[in-house]
Amino acid sequence: MDNFGKTLLDVVQFILGMGPTVMLPLVLFVLAMFFRIPIPKALRASFTVGIGFVGIYAIFGILTSSVGPAAQAMVVNSGINLPITDLGWPPLAAITWGGPIAAFVIPLTIIINIIMVACRLTRTVDVDMWNYWHFALAGTLVYYSTGSFVFGMIAAAITAVVIFKIADWSAPMVAKYFDLEGISLPTLSSAVFFPIGLLGNMILDRIPIINKITIDPATVQKRFGIFGEPMMVGIILGVMVGIIAQYDLKGILTLGINIGAVMFILPRMVRILMEGLLPLSDAIKKFLQKKYPGRSDLYIGLDIAVAIGNPAIISTALVLTPIAVALAFVLPDNNVLPLGDLANLAVFASMIVLATKGNVFRALIIAIPCVIMDLLIATNIATFVTRMAVDVNFQMPEGSSGMVSSFLDGGNPYRYWVMEIFNGNMYALILIPIIAAILYFVWKSTKSTVYCEGEEK
Repeated sequence: MDNFGKTLLDVVQFILGMGPTVMLPLVLFVLAMFFRIPIPKALRASFTVGIGFVGIYAIFGILTSSVGPAAQAMVVNSGINLPITDLGWPPLAAITWGGPIAAFVIPLTIIINIIMVACRLTRTVDVDMWNYWHFALAGTLVYYSTGSFVFGMIAAAITAVVIFKIADWSAPMVAKYFDLEGISLPTLSSAVFFPIGLLGNMILDRIPIINKITIDPATVQKRFGIFGEPMMVGIILGVMVGIIAQYDLKGILTLGINIGAVMFILPRMVRILMEGLLPLSDAIKKFLQKKYPGRSDLYIGLDIAVAIGNPAIISTALVLTPIAVALAFVLPDNNVLPLGDLANLAVFASMIVLATKGNVFRALIIAIPCVIMDLLIATNIATFVTRMAVDVNFQMPEGSSGMVSSFLDGGNPYRYWVMEIFNGNMYALILIPIIAAILYFVWKSTKSTVYCEGEEK
């Protein structure tokens, strides 16, 4: 890497070192200044959003720190002994940011986003710069598999465009079912499963008996009263996970209360974030309407974490946890020991849950084959992830065989497909028009249900 590349990398890593809870208010404040929002209003709104994210990440941290050890206990109790260690997404993000592509992806993505917004090719203004690592990882995998820096950058650019379009597509449903008005969710690790979820939901609509089964928070609460409230559902599911993990009585009850607390508190943290975001969103819309009539239609792109508090998402993730462990045990071609990413199943499942409109039963049916696909892909790309880790001097986990991967982000089917395309895999290339046709069919078929009443079609 030349001097310019090293300088850029240092600057990027310094900015990223501040973390999303500091970066996001700064980006929002700059955005507010661009749209000429008064400084006092911009400051208050930006800081409120930052504080909301502090709360969201803190409560989400309770979820992952509670479910993570329970999931690992399930793995230990199952007797699984597989050679590839699942790092989980935080180490994978750190490895990606230390790689040769990442420093260039931030300015590239910003430029792409500006051009797409200006040309009306997207409605998403992605202010969640920390999560640009998702685009960078796609580019890094292509770089390591092809040896071409240019191919890596092109892959990252294409990925950003695809995710912005999916974020636009899903935003009306995000507003309707997650109650996040004016927000889109361009987080790759969840967004790519939105069209899969819609397609799966369409198929389930045509299967007798199954198409009549609805298990969602509203139905459960109506049927079971107090025991159907999100807090109680969280406690019950937490207790069940604790039992499966073979915790003692104290551990079972603690896990139950922690999950119940997450279900109860996380939506309140999101409301704090929205309290800061809505004034900014409204002011931006008014500015655009005044300057450019008909352009008050932008979405603020945020981390998927703002949606994780949805009870259907957490319920789906908790039920998927033991299922994922069991699948890792029985899949003949899987070599990944799921550990780090098991606590992150809520992110994986979130947009599948959205596509099923909160129907946990359907979300589970659709998610299970996706988990299988992730495990097999994570096994397949372990060589590249391990090389990435070695190149940035990542400290390998104790007891690992030296091979590492990531069950969810490393096993993401979109990134693998892009990597195979740039490696000239004929099957991957043939899939391009087929998948494009399927996506167009799903989009046309679900358009009337995806868009809310009054939303521009």
